[in-house]
Amino acid sequence: MQIGLVGLGRMGMNMGRRWLLGKHEVAAYNRTAEKTRELEKEGAVFAATLKDLVGKLSAPRLVWVMLPAGETVDQHIHLLKDLLSPGDIVIDGGNTYYKDDQKHAEILKAKGISFMDVGVSGGIWGLKIGYCSMVGGDENLYRKIEPLLKTLAPPEGYMHCGAIGAGHFVKMVHNGIEYGMMQAYAEGFEILQASPFKVDLQKTAHIWSQGSVVRSWLLELIEDALKKDPELKQIAGYVEDSGEGRWTVQQAVETGVSAPVIALSLFQRFVSRQKDPFGFKLLAAMRNEFGGHAVVRNDPKS
Repeated sequence: MQIGLVGLGRMGMNMGRRWLLGKHEVAAYNRTAEKTRELEKEGAVFAATLKDLVGKLSAPRLVWVMLPAGETVDQHIHLLKDLLSPGDIVIDGGNTYYKDDQKHAEILKAKGISFMDVGVSGGIWGLKIGYCSMVGGDENLYRKIEPLLKTLAPPEGYMHCGAIGAGHFVKMVHNGIEYGMMQAYAEGFEILQASPFKVDLQKTAHIWSQGSVVRSWLLELIEDALKKDPELKQIAGYVEDSGEGRWTVQQAVETGVSAPVIALSLFQRFVSRQKDPFGFKLLAAMRNEFGGHAVVRNDPKS
């Protein structure tokens, strides 16, 4: 199949490569031309601009957008609605909020352009292993793009989740679960690290991967990280969140679903980005005020 790919970041570039390896025709556009030239060397058609990309695709066109969620995607949806023609399809493969998908679909529908959303998981390992893909949109369109999904994913690694927004909704919850799993592993390994026993954390991660109930790909990644840096001296304990965890917690609140583990894992990421949080200082101050408990004083010179 022929596809126009917009965005050659960490995932977009390797997705393009996987399609090329699967003998699909890929026309690519990226804001910085160096990456587009890099993919051109591997068989992609180079496009200097978004308009140029559209011009190099045969109707009905298929454009896959792989860009950061939010304003960047919004801008490109508005640009594409004026460049594409009725019958063309736009696919958002990034991590867009599912309610924004529904807005984007309405914008494009007014011009006769179809929209689909695909939640993609696989990270930097996707080129080798494949990308798990969760698809939202019309089922007939899903069947139409299925050859692309089949090439992108590992065996049995893609599915039609429902109407527009469903793909990103399922991916959103996937990432919320991921937050909770990562937090549980982090806490468990910290308990091991602080124990009176000299537990080899890398070996523990390895043996837990061999048939234990808690085995997972995340555990394999923990083993790899500890192999490179056993005490993680090169990494600061500063953890960002990319949006999906927040949206999952918001969705839980909206629908009255209890999700304490996911919520706490999100809040722990907030704490990781604070230095000497005010709330913790206030806790210490209250203990000192009501019970005379000792407090650790900051050095006024520091």
